[in-house]
Amino acid sequence: MIGRREPVPFAFVAEADRFRSNVTPPPPERMSFGQLAGRWLLGLTIVAGLVGSLVIGMPALSLDHSTQQTQQSQASDRR
Repeated sequence: MIGRREPVPFAFVAEADRFRSNVTPPPPERMSFGQLAGRWLLGLTIVAGLVGSLVIGMPALSLDHSTQQTQQSQASDRR
């Protein structure tokens, strides 16, 4: 029973290699200048937005030790 081959329920799947078409698909259309420029502009806008968010966000993420010392000294003066 191990060596016995059972028929495939869908014969066209088993014989698909036999019916390959010899027609080649048409080549993809080239993008126009406007489409190409639009893609470049979109990419540059995304990159500029990421760089800008890093430039604006980095000062907020950095620790400023001078303000912490000033706040501590003012708190100690009040006591």
